[in-house]
Amino acid sequence: MDVKNKRNFILLGHAQSGKTTLAESILYFCKATTRKGTIADGTTVSDYSADEIERKSSISASLLNAEFQGTRLQMCDAPGYADFFGEVIASIRAVDAAVVVLDATSGVEVGTERAWQLLEEEGLPCIIFINKLDKADIDAKKVLVDVQSMLSKKALPIDTWDSPELIEAIAESDDKLLEQYLEGAKLSPEELKVSLKQAVLKRRIFPVLSGAALSDKGIVELLLAIQEYLPNPLERPKVESFDPANPETPKEFTFEEDGPLAAFVFKSISDPYVGQLTLLRVFSGSLTANTSFYNITKQAKERFGTIYMLQGKEQRPIESASCGDIVAIAKLKETNTSDSLGDEKNSVLFPPIVFPEPAISASVKPKSRADEDKISGALAKLAAEDPTFKATHDQQTKELIISGLGDLHLSVMVERMKKRFNVEVEVGTPKVSYKETITKNAKVQGKFKRQSGGRGQYGDVWIEVEPLQRGKGFEFVDKIFGGAIPRNYIPAVEKGVRQACSEGAVAGYPIVDVRVTLYDGSYHEVDSSDIAFQIAGAMALRKAVLEGAPVLLEPIMDVDVIIPEEFLGAISGDINSRRGRIMGMDIKGKQQMVKAQIPLAEMFTYANDLRSLTGGRGSYTMRFSRYEEVPHKVASTIISRYQATKKQEEE
Repeated sequence: MDVKNKRNFILLGHAQSGKTTLAESILYFCKATTRKGTIADGTTVSDYSADEIERKSSISASLLNAEFQGTRLQMCDAPGYADFFGEVIASIRAVDAAVVVLDATSGVEVGTERAWQLLEEEGLPCIIFINKLDKADIDAKKVLVDVQSMLSKKALPIDTWDSPELIEAIAESDDKLLEQYLEGAKLSPEELKVSLKQAVLKRRIFPVLSGAALSDKGIVELLLAIQEYLPNPLERPKVESFDPANPETPKEFTFEEDGPLAAFVFKSISDPYVGQLTLLRVFSGSLTANTSFYNITKQAKERFGTIYMLQGKEQRPIESASCGDIVAIAKLKETNTSDSLGDEKNSVLFPPIVFPEPAISASVKPKSRADEDKISGALAKLAAEDPTFKATHDQQTKELIISGLGDLHLSVMVERMKKRFNVEVEVGTPKVSYKETITKNAKVQGKFKRQSGGRGQYGDVWIEVEPLQRGKGFEFVDKIFGGAIPRNYIPAVEKGVRQACSEGAVAGYPIVDVRVTLYDGSYHEVDSSDIAFQIAGAMALRKAVLEGAPVLLEPIMDVDVIIPEEFLGAISGDINSRRGRIMGMDIKGKQQMVKAQIPLAEMFTYANDLRSLTGGRGSYTMRFSRYEEVPHKVASTIISRYQATKKQEEE
């Protein structure tokens, strides 16, 4: 198909705004399907996974294809929930434009604002579709005012060419037309259409259409607008690209049907029948089935077999993919999400997708030995599909931690482990990786002596323990002179000291940021042994910590909270209630960014609390900063809890 007859766009909007129903209406109207599926029945083309059918909402982005009056449409139906925003961020890298869907009963919602901000960042043109106008008591004018005040004043209805506001906006985007307009000339619909397209491509006007996807109202008008005003792959905004030989140096390329290959991998999915499917967008050139491409990111050539055009879960084999196509290839071994593909001699490198960092974590524990054997593989496959989902093993707490963008995100992943990999887990709140240290020097003796007839056990050490700067870890210094302790026992002393450090002395947490100096001791020619000196070293370390004014340390996180200005007071108060400190403020687009430092122990419910405080309009990122002393009152509670647990275990 001629590249000029292709339109690639993504359906964006808040959850439940009707994106999937709109996609279903488009497919049915274009005769891409023989019946119109419904979310209620679980029969839509795009929401095909078991968890989407069960939850009756989109979780993953789906690719769909249709043809309208000779124009090939490739749609991406993206989820609206914030927990799955990673799907939107990835998919928007594959399209040329967007249709932003609004629920007329709700107007501009959180998901609408977030999608709009992403479109601004990517510089993509879009059409706005106000959906559900068939509902009772809808004030269409009020919805339009909402759109113009919260999204853009340049959002204008295009249902009539008699609108002075529309004519003026189109004229202002075209110097030649503006001159005619100012001279009082009447502009024809044909002239206005040509200039309107240019205004849409330059994001100077955002056409607004309305209808009701469930009853197929407004679908024809929307399709005509997509065909008329959204860009073909040669007209889309420039794609950021760099020189592979010098990844920091920009290198431009042109969108060409017959030019060298330039493609980008935006997503990977696991298919139960063909294995891993790699989804990519061809920006220039072409790919032919059963040949090879050069992976610029990995600097490796890779052969591949069949190329597929996707229709929801259906994979349709095609002979080749050309400029503008969004396709899938199965069983690639070297190629992953964010890889650039192209011509080995004449290529460009596309920047990787920047996914949001996880905002919430949970501990997971396999329910059975069989689950334990399979859990690592299941988590690895889920993380490969979804870069916003992470699985790590906490070396200190010995817990398996899963992290994602929200409770719903983690809940879906736990369900997928069960349904797809037959792995069941118990989900809990992660333990905080506290640590112990001292605040003053201590000199102590550790003496282990045991006589039980025959050969006994004897080890005697003197150590000095000093606090170090935060983050310095552990140091062991040997200052034994004159043979007070034979050289062959020194490693045993250090081993005992390190073992005691790992077990803690106050609350069972690792002891850090200390220097232990072994400076004296004694031994017995017969009774001394490695194990005796190991025990003596451990005894001395525990004693020294208790005499060294011990404190607990806790992880402090750098937290960036992005909110509308109206929530600044509530968020500031909430941060203070979490023992947090506000470090500064910044402006991010139309929103405020609050930079804070908050203890990790206070952050486990923050995702839900922030959603409640801001009506879902706030977001945050979090990263580790440093360890800091736990306030005495909080530390006392932690220590008491540990001692009570220890007493129960001993009984």
